[in-house]
Amino acid sequence: MSDQDTAAGTPAPSGPLGYGDRVQLTGPKGRLNTITLVPEGEFHSHRGVIAHADLVGLPDASVVSNSSGEEYLVLRPLLSDFVMSMPRGAAIVYPKDAAQILSLADIFPGARVVEAGVGSGALSLHLLRGIGEQGELFSFERRDEFADVARANVAAFSGSVPENWTLTVGDLQDTLPATCPAGSVDRVVLDMLAPWECVDVAAEALQPGGVLICYVATVTQLSRTAEQIRRSGQFTHPQSSETMVRGWHVEGLAVRPDHRMVAHTGFLITARRLAPNTVVPSLKRRASKSEFSDADLANWLPDLAEGASSDEVWTPEVVGERQKSEKVLRKKVREARNFASERRADTPDTDTQN
Repeated sequence: MSDQDTAAGTPAPSGPLGYGDRVQLTGPKGRLNTITLVPEGEFHSHRGVIAHADLVGLPDASVVSNSSGEEYLVLRPLLSDFVMSMPRGAAIVYPKDAAQILSLADIFPGARVVEAGVGSGALSLHLLRGIGEQGELFSFERRDEFADVARANVAAFSGSVPENWTLTVGDLQDTLPATCPAGSVDRVVLDMLAPWECVDVAAEALQPGGVLICYVATVTQLSRTAEQIRRSGQFTHPQSSETMVRGWHVEGLAVRPDHRMVAHTGFLITARRLAPNTVVPSLKRRASKSEFSDADLANWLPDLAEGASSDEVWTPEVVGERQKSEKVLRKKVREARNFASERRADTPDTDTQN
């Protein structure tokens, strides 16, 4: 990297630090501060100041001192660190779940992937990393504000909006058939309130053997999604799981679990697309008390009852989703755009289709 590049600056994954880079400063007490290096910028704490210019040109993983001599470790954030500190319009898919999605769905370089429910762009960044430059990611989001935040975050991380990423605003049922021909998609990832409503359109887009994976927050959503996958007759038997991560304190002889852990964030349910006119073999099980009827399902899943409406039963409030006000969302959009601007990232509006 030349001195001119270091001075001008664009987000870089490695090499000497430059303007536009996102960096983590860790102080002597282990407190983490994430900043973007900008000309004339300064990092202030109650114990001193570090000028951004003092960091530019340093190798990654350096140690610097502030104005009072206090030392800080300087590191570029990993992707998992970046998504945890970027502006959020909607709740993000945590790195532990994103990693499982990439593994369980077998996201491979060159894959054609559909993602519905972009939120703040955290999962989009992981999927783009997984498919590489030869793959294609087709993302769909119902809300303009979330799409704006996601586009800015992806551009901030990448330096510009990737050419192999298409972000479409609208309902998946209406927009997917017009974007992806039938049988042209390798993977479909659904992160939304009611993924069962999109099972049929996902099946149409997937090629035989393709993977459908859904991320849901509650057991009722998990059950409803599994039943719709089974009823569709177009997929293998669904498999469900959740991932819990517990850190450990390891220091000398003091070895114990951390007092805090990232426990339940969501469930993952996966299934494979069947070939046309294929009927999946029934699972052979012993008769048990777990046998159920349509009436039993209707008691557990209200929208399966006769005359019930899914729109009335499954609302964000019912499943415990926290909704941000329009004022807060507009603020998050401004934050995300300023974030991308600090990183000298290009975020053209033309990348979003309506």
